[in-house]
Parts: sequence; C-alpha cells; structure tokens
Amino acid sequence: MQPLSNFLCAAAVLLASLAFLSGCGGGDGASSTDTVIAADTGILSFSITDQPACGYDHVFITVEKVRVHQSANAVDTDAGWHEIVLNPAKRIDLLTLTNGVLEKLGQTSLPAGIYTQMRLVLASNSTTPMANSVVLTGSGNEVALTTPSAQQTGVKMNVDITVQPDKVADFVIDFDACKSVVKAGASGKYLLKPVVSVMPVLSDAGQRIVGYIDTTTLGATTRVSAQSGGVVIKATAPDAGGRFVLYPVPPGTYDLVITSTGKATAVMTGVPVVTTAYTNVSSDSVRIALTGSNTHDATGTVSVNAAPVNTGATVRALQTLYNGPSVEVASMPVDADTGEYGFSLPTASPRVTSYLAVNPLSISFPPDSSITDQTAAGKYTLKASIPGLTTQKVDINLLLGGDVVTDFSFTIP
Repeated sequence: MQPLSNFLCAAAVLLASLAFLSGCGGGDGASSTDTVIAADTGILSFSITDQPACGYDHVFITVEKVRVHQSANAVDTDAGWHEIVLNPAKRIDLLTLTNGVLEKLGQTSLPAGIYTQMRLVLASNSTTPMANSVVLTGSGNEVALTTPSAQQTGVKMNVDITVQPDKVADFVIDFDACKSVVKAGASGKYLLKPVVSVMPVLSDAGQRIVGYIDTTTLGATTRVSAQSGGVVIKATAPDAGGRFVLYPVPPGTYDLVITSTGKATAVMTGVPVVTTAYTNVSSDSVRIALTGSNTHDATGTVSVNAAPVNTGATVRALQTLYNGPSVEVASMPVDADTGEYGFSLPTASPRVTSYLAVNPLSISFPPDSSITDQTAAGKYTLKASIPGLTTQKVDINLLLGGDVVTDFSFTIP
C-alpha cells in the first residue's frame, strides 16, 4: 500500500478500495503494521458495534462507505473528503454486535488533523436479500427499513476525531438499534433514523465492564448500561449464560444500570473504567441477582402543533435515586405516524449498591431507601425530546394511580 500523494481525494478513495481488496473488511483486515504511513499522515480505522434492540430479532444494514471531513459544514460535493470504501458493500446484522463484539469496517491513510464530520453511507434496498431491514420478534417477518437520507449522501454525524502523524486512530461507530428503528404504525413502515455515537478505542487491555447476572432471575428482556448523569454511554444485553461485556467505554466513572422485564432496576454506582485493565463488577461464582417487581404502564403521545410528530421524537423514563444519581430506566422513539409511546415500568424501589474494587464473596443490592416518603419507588420523570426543540418533562408516580397516560404537546411558531 503506498502513502497518499498530495492528499488528493481521488487517491484516498483508491487507497481505501485497495485496502479492502486486500482484506481490510469483515474483521480480517490488515493490521496497522501492514501500512506504510507517510510523514504528516496517519491511519484512520473504523469498526461498528451495537446496543440492544427492542422488538426485533435482526436489524440489517448494508454499509457502502464511511466518509470523513475536517469541516463540519462540508457538503457532499466539496473537496477534502476521505473515504473507507467497502467493496463489496457489507451487510451487517447489528444484533450480533453486542457484548463487546466489533465488526471491522476498514482503514485508510489520510492527512493528520481533526475531523469533525462523518457520513455513514448505506446501500439502497434494490437487492435481494434486502440491504436494510428488520425481522420482527415473534412473527419472523422481514420488513424493509426506509433509509432515504442514508441512500443519498450518507448519515451525517458531528464527530471529534483526531488523527495524529504516524499513528493509528481507532474508532468505533456505536449504533443504537432500539432508538434508530422507528415504527410508523399507520403505514406499516419501519424507518431508519440512526442514533449513532463515535468513540475512540484507546487500548484493547481495558475500556471494558464485565459482569454476570443470575440467569434464574432474568426477565424476558434484560439490558445493562453504563450511564453518566442519566445518559447512556454504552449498553448491551447479557448472553444466554448471563455474562455481559460493555466495550468500548471511555475512561471514567459510571453508574451501572440493569433493567429487566418484571424486575426492580438494579444500580451499581461508582464503577471505574480504565485503559489498562478490565473492570469486573461480578464473577461467574458471585452473580448479580435481580429482584421481582410489579409493573405499571406509562403511555401517551407526542404532538407538534396538535399533529402527531414525525420528526424523530424520543421519550425517556428516568428515576432520581434517594441520595444518589438519576438513571435512565427506559427510552424509545415515538411512533412516526401516531406519535404514541409506551413503557412498562417497575413499581418496586430500585436496588442500589456501590462498586467494590476487591472481588466480594457476595453482592447485595438493598432497596434505594427505607424511608417510604423519600424512596424512588414508582416515581419517574418522563422526558420528551424533539430535535431542535426544548425538552419537556413530567413527573409521575405509578404507586398513586396505577397506569399513567401523559401527552406531550410541542408548538412551533
């Protein structure tokens, strides 16, 4: 592989294509040692992973290329784009990319610097099997994903990617399939409105949270997430044996949140993540046991100017723990046709413990508070968000009246 000459965009495309023809795609790509890096250039490498999806057995996307630019305002026809081209395009089942599994997309040489825009370009649904689709849980039906923007110039994302001279910048595209697939109930369509984050892989030796859940206490659907201030940084579903791996997670300190159907929310505070070692929160012999809980439904609609929203609105259900952090218990995109949303939320008090650096002989998650009027049991804050508009929030208490219906109404002048 030869270094870029004069940093021409056409040469970057050719180099990326040659990299894939030699095996850079599909997880069998050449390592950074296979590439000669010229002065003032570096290597940008991308992989893709996923957070757990809800209501689907498979979520397929087909990636044609990844494009980056140093200007956040660059348009598709501007000079200065650098590309990783997948030839042939790669069809990926996002739901196989959980528990720390990464799918290599490839790498390319490009000028050192800071890149602030990325575009993920997907193939159109003009082939068999369909390039982008979902398989619905229970029915086995495969339905096309409508991806108009992705088929044109690509899914646009603002990023902060630094490529240093003579070094490899390794980044992961983290797809949130649950929030990215939007049901349009009245039309029967499923829309792909990607919720994607891009994070660096600093070291293979760390950036992982690893644990085990007692499989006898799991619900029908279980989700484990690392959160900061109620914002999910990384999430996954445990495997059939109850083991979970959150990777990659940026170095820092997090709240580990476990939610499961018919179970009280479990929270472990103060979980550290470093680059030099795995963070083990439980072991195969000492597992996290979840506690059963009754549930009530929180449902409603989101509208804009009295019409159902169709612009990518989401609703989140959060709990503020007594003398502790706020955590996200559930989140979903609203129906693109009807504006409807709905959660089944536990009414039992959350179970909370602190991270222990020394492997414990047992793990106990006591109730959030023993003081009835201060406990978080049944208390949630629902937050509705629409891109470009102010977030609305409503506090609810499921212990006061059972199921709760909350409608959010936004107004655009």
